[in-house]
Amino acid sequence: MNIDIGISTEDRAKIVDSLSHVLADSYMLYLKTHNFHWNVTGPMFQTLHVMFQEQYTELWNALDDIAERIRALGHFAPGTYKRYAELSTIKEEADVPGAQEMIRQLVAGQEAVARTARAAFRIADAADDQPTAGMLANRMEVHEKNAWMLRAFLEQGAGHTQGEASSDSKN
Repeated sequence: MNIDIGISTEDRAKIVDSLSHVLADSYMLYLKTHNFHWNVTGPMFQTLHVMFQEQYTELWNALDDIAERIRALGHFAPGTYKRYAELSTIKEEADVPGAQEMIRQLVAGQEAVARTARAAFRIADAADDQPTAGMLANRMEVHEKNAWMLRAFLEQGAGHTQGEASSDSKN
């Protein structure tokens, strides 16, 4: 059946290709975040366990929106681990790293999805695809905020501003 939504067949294919990368990165980050939720240990266990759960739950819900947008554009969404591994910039973690390394990897993953979504946004915006562009703008906001929240766990002297930290060291 012909799709006539005001976006050319060629542009829809480009948008779908970029969304497939967003879906793959999102799924791989979901899987990594869920894995780390199960396996985190250490003094920040409870806080990280809860944060990781919030983040993987949000990612899980986003996967459906991304895949359904691909379907609305007239294409099939990728849906296998093999295909996600081919499309994703996020790699699996074979081991169980310590909590700090988990956080570092999740920051990198959140930033990777933000970059992938930003590249897809440019394609959707150029094709005048507001629904996809809006969805991607929302995704970028979520991933940038998640990366910021995770980075806060990696900062030394948490709880001090730069001025406070330097004045404390003088005392």
